Amino acid sequence: MKRSLYFTLLAGSLLLFSCKKHGIEEVPLEQWQEDQIFDVTDSLGLYARNYSLDIYSRLPDGFNRIGTTTPMNLLDAASDDAVSSQVTSTIESFTNGRITAFNLMDDFWGDAYAAIRKCNIFMKSFDRVPLISNDEKKYWKAEVRLLRSYFYFELIKRYGGVPLLGDKVFTLQDDLQLPRNSWKECVQYISSECDAVKDSLRVDPVSDQDLGRVTKAVSMSLKARVLLYDASPLNNPANDKSRWQAAADAAKAVMDLNTFSLVPSFPNVFTTRKNTEVIFAKQRANTTDVEKTNGPVGYTGNGLGSGVTSPTQELVDAFEMKNGLPITDPASGYNAARPYEGRDPRLDYTVMYNGMKWLGRPVETYEGGKDKPGGTVLQTRTGYYMRKFMADYSKSTAYANQTHNFIYFRYAEILLDFAEAQNEASGPDAGIYAAVESIRKRAGLQPFTLKAGLTQQQLRDVIRHERRVELAFEEHRFWDIRRWKIADQVLNGTLHGTRITLNADNSFSYQLIPVNDVKFATKLYLYPIPYAEIIKNNRLQQNDGWESR
Repeated sequence: MKRSLYFTLLAGSLLLFSCKKHGIEEVPLEQWQEDQIFDVTDSLGLYARNYSLDIYSRLPDGFNRIGTTTPMNLLDAASDDAVSSQVTSTIESFTNGRITAFNLMDDFWGDAYAAIRKCNIFMKSFDRVPLISNDEKKYWKAEVRLLRSYFYFELIKRYGGVPLLGDKVFTLQDDLQLPRNSWKECVQYISSECDAVKDSLRVDPVSDQDLGRVTKAVSMSLKARVLLYDASPLNNPANDKSRWQAAADAAKAVMDLNTFSLVPSFPNVFTTRKNTEVIFAKQRANTTDVEKTNGPVGYTGNGLGSGVTSPTQELVDAFEMKNGLPITDPASGYNAARPYEGRDPRLDYTVMYNGMKWLGRPVETYEGGKDKPGGTVLQTRTGYYMRKFMADYSKSTAYANQTHNFIYFRYAEILLDFAEAQNEASGPDAGIYAAVESIRKRAGLQPFTLKAGLTQQQLRDVIRHERRVELAFEEHRFWDIRRWKIADQVLNGTLHGTRITLNADNSFSYQLIPVNDVKFATKLYLYPIPYAEIIKNNRLQQNDGWESR
């Protein structure tokens, strides 16, 4: 029977309440004393282990996580790839100018620093636990140290440079008026921490029992992503080529492990708990929550969806034809009367469109159809529903529990990270072509090869296109348009959907319609530091464009 970190967390929680020790099980974990958790007599390290697992649980969730009420929204519903089906949803604060230091969706400041403090407590006290296995002790310390770096990355991609606490566990008696470290200092810190712990972590492939723990490959992948963000236009306005080369080298190091590979079937990446492409994912119980939150609204019983996410026409149009040509190319074979035929197969695994088979019948997103009935029912605003992360329910009659682990790092992203960074560092070469073409080949494009002799700008466009369609809804597009500094271009204007009309002869007519006017204030390239934090720390300088007091 396969076990993973999720099941370890569950078993650990049960274990904590099945044995008695000093009466600490009678109070919440947060109220335990350090000498009770890091017990000098506990050769199995049961309490320290569960303390570390609690740190894992503080990693950010994915999927529908933005909002204050259920159902919540995908972060990418604040990009040009989707809109919330809920008009006036809180996610629209990102695109209607209502984000403030007082009202910030996706605020992670307090949660990240709480997790970093727990990491520091663990590293300060864990040596006193007399674990029988020195290897296990080494692994646990390295894991927590790497997790601390991950929490810092989650901070800097939102806020820019932040205070670095080092290993210190602060108390109320300490001076907590800490200034922000620079972006460069934070990147150097995270990168050096990744290097410092990588050889003390488990090496992939790990056993089923350790699935979900950070490994050497996770530390290397985190370094690659941090350096990619560091080299990108938002943080590298002078376009220092050496920063791009460092990012390319870091991604190539992951590739050179020869441990990971693309899963032959694209949708299987997201519906199997353990596969050769996933490097790190948040372990969750098997559920139907993704389907029921995002699926079409016209089904009943265990197939009923809430239809929260409406992919945009802009995203749908980004998918090429299966022959690798964009739909705007006259030679592509695109037929506006049958717009979904002959497309990049990833479209079918990413977006639900009118006529797609689902739960035993065609999806009906035409006006008055079962999945777009009109009226007050929450339903698609664009004529599309999200399909990604779901199993094949085309012939089923109900949803069944399945794996929904949110993926932080997977091999396809590493290939695209390398391709982007290497192209920016030195221009097109055979290695870049091979990385991108391997993803296009897996997707099923025929031919999957790129045109020879592409310029650096042309190849840049190809790579950015591949990131959009390959990584859709995985919380990359939201950050990519920021680090590329194009959000003020793609998020200033109108996002579109399609109005579909069922004709008397059972054919369909498609009309492009506006669904959401969006605007992007340039100050939103970085989040505002929460006002409550600015008030508590008068040395904490606010980001440009946001009121600091």
